Amino acid sequence: MANFMGGSATNMASQICDGFILVSTATFRGYTVADLQALRLELDKLLRTIRAEVPPADDALAQAARNRKISRLSSSLQVVGAKITTTR
Repeated sequence: MANFMGGSATNMASQICDGFILVSTATFRGYTVADLQALRLELDKLLRTIRAEVPPADDALAQAARNRKISRLSSSLQVVGAKITTTR
């Protein structure tokens, strides 16, 4: 079992979404393919949840915050996918 930052894959995905954890390939050094797949599942679930919440059109700050979260999660999914591919 991997030592996920935050304790679990769900918590780590949430912290990535909020910007507390910056993701790079070095972040996932020591993680197994199963751990990375669990994290990818949680990132994908969280991304779908964030995309489903639509702030009011006149609230520019909420729109910007939502877009930052989507950007962080999307880029994290790409990094995790690349790490899974190179680990195999």
